[in-house]
Amino acid sequence: MSAGIPVRWVLSQPELGLVLKGGGAGLGREITLAITSELTEPQQWLSGGELVLTTGMGLPLSRPDRLRYLRDLDSVGVVGVGFGVGLTHATVPEDLVEAADELGLPLFEVPLPTPFGAIAKKVMQRLAEQEYEQVLRASRSQPRMTRAAIQGVPAVIKELSAALSATVIVVGADGVVTDVHPGPVSAEITEKIAEFLGTRGEGAASGVIHTAPDVFIAVQAIAAGPVAHGHLAVVTTTALSPVDQVLLGHASSLLALDFEKPARLRIAQNRLNTQAIGMLLEEPTALDTVWGHLTPAADRAGRVRALVLRCPSADIAERVVEAVDTRLVTLSTQLFAHLADDRAAILLAGTDTEESAEQLLRSLPASVRATVRAGISAPHPLRRFASAIEHAELAASAALPGASPQELSALSGHSLLTFPEARRVLGTVSEAMLAPLVGYDDRHGTNLVDSLRAYLESHGQWEAAAKALGVHRHTLRSRIVKIESVLGCRLDTARVRAELLLAVIARR
Repeated sequence: MSAGIPVRWVLSQPELGLVLKGGGAGLGREITLAITSELTEPQQWLSGGELVLTTGMGLPLSRPDRLRYLRDLDSVGVVGVGFGVGLTHATVPEDLVEAADELGLPLFEVPLPTPFGAIAKKVMQRLAEQEYEQVLRASRSQPRMTRAAIQGVPAVIKELSAALSATVIVVGADGVVTDVHPGPVSAEITEKIAEFLGTRGEGAASGVIHTAPDVFIAVQAIAAGPVAHGHLAVVTTTALSPVDQVLLGHASSLLALDFEKPARLRIAQNRLNTQAIGMLLEEPTALDTVWGHLTPAADRAGRVRALVLRCPSADIAERVVEAVDTRLVTLSTQLFAHLADDRAAILLAGTDTEESAEQLLRSLPASVRATVRAGISAPHPLRRFASAIEHAELAASAALPGASPQELSALSGHSLLTFPEARRVLGTVSEAMLAPLVGYDDRHGTNLVDSLRAYLESHGQWEAAAKALGVHRHTLRSRIVKIESVLGCRLDTARVRAELLLAVIARR
């Protein structure tokens, strides 16, 4: 992963004849470039990682200025100084040696026979060799990671860890660490990653967290198109080289493909489930194998409930089904749905409740949820799921937009008047049946319609009906006789009483 070569490596080349004079503590510093400079203040043109070679022609004369000379080089990231002797200076000045030891900046003597160009050439050759070695290492690591992808995420990050000599962490889309290799990481590392992802927001692609002088965390999104499945983080002691970043990107792509497999399988499974429902709705006598395909939708007793969602448009219905599917993924449950224009029917297990049905809809944006009317059926045997859908659809048509899923049985006592179609029919019937009574009341100032309602709602009990009206039972009896006369019917017939009760209720 190193982008440079240690100063100690240059000193170890016997043909150069270099002798370390001071700053031995910094022999691990890495050289990225070897340059020659005789300037008095060369630091102004340096950016770090350089090995500076000088004969001391521009070296300040005073001791304090010489100390400042080395400090300035050290402050901009110079990793070592090669001092050529035999020209301007017979030996390396002792005050420079002391300053080098104090700074931990390697200072070595370059003998007169050794050209600076030979040192620079050695450095450049070694850097080129390292670059080639990194490319070669990557070319060997990539096929190993690709083969490991067959075994899943742990195998891929194990290969990446070996290739980069680093700790590799997989963070799920929910921000939770799911895999680590080779071992556990500190809470500080996971907190830094969580903080980084939190500041970047959704869709964060990549970045580097530099937490300490020797701790670097490279973060790469695991994504396939617009879908992010999580992030891959690599913890190293030095920054990743360009070749290392290629390996990180390759591992991220392999993990994205691995995460995509279940998503694609689920899409295919959803299509099959939808086709099976559609086939059985059209042909209930289909083969048992088709019915068997719906078995996972039922509870242990073989029962299902239907959740029907009536939406403002077909597009919104599709969005609602997608949101329900996303929620079902977290519950490890298959989606069994059927779309028909602006209506979505979803099969739930018979043990599911209205509350669990509502939970499926809570991920919808509030503006969308406020437009959806939801109805749910009672548990039905799987083979009668079509009836369950019909019941749920009736309940949905009576539900208020944005309200919790409503079951048809909850409408008992007023279900007929809940549906617009039924209200129109009953309103027409009511007007026709009660017109004679209404006309009689208007002409004579009587109260026959209300008397009829009290009598019917009291199940023909004289005392209860008279009490509700606040009249004597004999008064009520005479009114009922008049009602029978005006309508031309007998109220002691159950069918007549039932029809009149519906007419009275519809009129109210």
